[in-house]
Amino acid sequence: MVRDFAGWLSSQGWTVRTDTEFVDIVAEKEGRRLYVEVKAASAAPGLDVDTAIGQLVRRMPSEPDQSVSFALVVFDEPRSVDAAVRAPQRILDLLGMALYAVDEDGEVRQLFGRV
Repeated sequence: MVRDFAGWLSSQGWTVRTDTEFVDIVAEKEGRRLYVEVKAASAAPGLDVDTAIGQLVRRMPSEPDQSVSFALVVFDEPRSVDAAVRAPQRILDLLGMALYAVDEDGEVRQLFGRV
């Protein structure tokens, strides 16, 4: 899923790095930076989504920075998508966080927000 989402970002004009120590993907485009956490299908998708949101929150700058945004990517299957979209959209808006899903064929689908 990391490879698929990184490829999708590249096709959108982002310069992508996946060899980072603290998030799955860091992408840059036109002076903007995007931090991405990817969570594959698991037995506990709700916990995985909560963990990923927490990981992204820990990467947020202490001062507001409009050039930095965040995305959570989940496997495009009902349990994972349901867990992701249960996060309050108002909070995700405040955090500048987008949600995406990647299916088994590597297709990317936007769930909420935009990068």
